[in-house]
Amino acid sequence: MHVIHTREGHVADLSDCPPYKLLRSRRAGAEIGANGPLGRLLVRGEYGHDFVDELRPRANEIVIDKPGYSAFHGTDLETSLVSRGISQLIITGITTEVCVSSTLRSAVDRGYVCYTVADACASAYSDLHDAALRMIAVEGGVFGAVVESIEVLDAMSRVDNAITNKR
Repeated sequence: MHVIHTREGHVADLSDCPPYKLLRSRRAGAEIGANGPLGRLLVRGEYGHDFVDELRPRANEIVIDKPGYSAFHGTDLETSLVSRGISQLIITGITTEVCVSSTLRSAVDRGYVCYTVADACASAYSDLHDAALRMIAVEGGVFGAVVESIEVLDAMSRVDNAITNKR
């Protein structure tokens, strides 16, 4: 299995930040590029843009820096997936109703089979998190399946055991 980490952020001069996104962030009181205790908000290379130590990518894991909400927008994610023959995605992350949902919908539009791990996604708003997860499963799973982390771990264990037993 390949692990791909994503993080939203912009180049230092904000030239990859759409004007409306910048305006919206200003109106919300958290302007992209503003100085804060962890450096400039959502600017690549700033301390606050990096991964927390507990989730720091391993050397063999891919990091995708994305200027938008979807991990496919303005990145080489699809090229990375195609070159590895990947057709199924297990999606986790924050925020469920924004970045997770945007990436999921983009992936489904591209033909990927997607599993969103409910207890490995989060939002500052539990009602939006729950609503986003419910939207995935409507109409027989229009945006894939919603699963729990234990289900993913069990499936990985079964695959690992099957491979081990074939040896």
